[in-house]
Amino acid sequence: MYRYYQNVCTHSYSFVWWDWARWEWELDWMALNGINLALAWSGQEAIWQRVYLALGLTQSEIDEYFTGPAFLAWGRMGNLHTWGGPLPRSWHLKQLYLQHRILDRMRSFGMIPVLPAFAGHIPKSLTRVFPQVNVTQLGSWGHFNCSYSCSFLLAPEDPLFPIIGSLFLRELTKEFGTDHIYGADTFNEMQPPSSEPSYLAAATASVYQAMITVDPDAVWLLQGWLFQHQPQFWGPAQVRAVLGAVPRGRLLVLDLFAESQPVYVRTASFHGQPFIWCMLHNFGGNHGLFGALEAVNRGPAAARLFPNSTMAGTGMAPEGIGQNEVVYALMAELGWRKDPVADLEAWVTGFAARRYGVAHKGTEAAWRLLLRSVYNCSGEACIGHNRSPLVRRPSLRMVTTVWYNRSDVFEAWRLLLTATPALATSPAFRYDLLDVTRQAAQELVSLHYGEARTAYLNKELVPLLRAAGTLVYELLPALDTVLASDHRFLLGGWLEQARAAAVTEAEARFYERNSRYQLTLWGPEGNILDYANKQLAGLVADYYTPRWELFVDMLVESLVQGIPFQQHQFDEKAFWLEQTFVFSTRRYPSQPQGDTVDLAKKLFLRYYPRLVAGSL
Repeated sequence: MYRYYQNVCTHSYSFVWWDWARWEWELDWMALNGINLALAWSGQEAIWQRVYLALGLTQSEIDEYFTGPAFLAWGRMGNLHTWGGPLPRSWHLKQLYLQHRILDRMRSFGMIPVLPAFAGHIPKSLTRVFPQVNVTQLGSWGHFNCSYSCSFLLAPEDPLFPIIGSLFLRELTKEFGTDHIYGADTFNEMQPPSSEPSYLAAATASVYQAMITVDPDAVWLLQGWLFQHQPQFWGPAQVRAVLGAVPRGRLLVLDLFAESQPVYVRTASFHGQPFIWCMLHNFGGNHGLFGALEAVNRGPAAARLFPNSTMAGTGMAPEGIGQNEVVYALMAELGWRKDPVADLEAWVTGFAARRYGVAHKGTEAAWRLLLRSVYNCSGEACIGHNRSPLVRRPSLRMVTTVWYNRSDVFEAWRLLLTATPALATSPAFRYDLLDVTRQAAQELVSLHYGEARTAYLNKELVPLLRAAGTLVYELLPALDTVLASDHRFLLGGWLEQARAAAVTEAEARFYERNSRYQLTLWGPEGNILDYANKQLAGLVADYYTPRWELFVDMLVESLVQGIPFQQHQFDEKAFWLEQTFVFSTRRYPSQPQGDTVDLAKKLFLRYYPRLVAGSL
């Protein structure tokens, strides 16, 4: 339950601070090296429930406000409300218990938990209790209409602001204690109602004042994502207004996507506020081999050497975990390094030996190929989001270009298979073999789609049937079968984690539907369609494959009848298929089936000779 609803639904922050001594005039209690902190936000809805009841809301109004479990991260940032809810009573109790366990474990390790604070968003129903309250309704978010977004934001000068902020933080710290660091994001991916620096400074100051009213030692942890996400709004004056509204050293900024789009370089190191250089890397918890290892390797040292740098440490902030472990291994090591790794090829060679417990020429060569290809992303292509045709709703306009040479992936696949006699008993090796096999299949889907699209545009029926038929009826089923051989790639296991949070069968169905929505439609109308796409056995077979089958059928029908392919008609029919999957109650295996090595070899022998021959 914790892995599903915490790490996949929000950024999984973990930080190592090595240089707080430079802020010792402000934070002498943190003037030491090696401090580690992470978000601990479970259970806050139970605290908010107490606060809202005390303020006069009814239980039904509170239930209507909270999102479902799979969308709480966005509810907590004010992006969404209501969607996927209401939360069962048992959810609040179990989350309180879970939060206590998380905090106990974190504190026993010497970690510093980051607790939530009031950012200014309130339920609309508070205007019933306080009809004179000064609120602004923000714009919509993520293609959701105002039934589920358009947050109500309390004006910073309204007398209710400090009351709500202090009520929440006092109740929260009474329940959980405090380590004096709090997270709050007022304008995450939402445009403020005014660009006037005075308004932005007041809105920021009101959040901070509510914190220090309860905890005079409070430090505010702020995501710097807003400055990167809407640079057209956040000009120099607007950024300075926010950063200058909190005393220097009491605002700690996360440069959230620093490996790709660092903000410190265009804000004079956040105008003197300390910041953490963060690697975001992954959006949506997507599967897919991806990384910008060179940028990750060089980034922290460059930030530390930046003129008048206020960098305080390094962090990891992925939207999902359970993929691309080499990227996180490097980032974790950099938290303890003063300088970058001098030779990444040598480092990744050593990584392979450490990972498998023995040096092997085949695996080492494979990892060097992966380093120069999938893990060598640079430029605008580095989005950290898998947009392969495999996991997208098909169309004739999908992009298949990648920043690397696909032949490197196929050769790495071959090299890993040469090591199976020596390493087949290694769990890490078997996982990597499956993951590279999965990546190779993803590349093959793109190649077959490209051939099918070319054949359709050239009005060649037989080549279309050949390429598209191979994709739908051979490649996708083979991929699903390989994925089913490892418990980490099972839809059944994913859904069982959600169901395990329930205390009744009705709750289990509710949690499972939340999970299915997050994996697919991400909203009632496919609002952020396939944002959190995964490559899981069962999901490939029953979600992606039916869409592809429909797409191919409609292409063939278009060609045979001599009529244009109608994308909007396909989208309507595809949406029906997607909804069918979301509302399905089919149970999937939660235990692996088949042998990964044998299945990977079988897939390799079917397709690799065709690649070498140049004929798919």
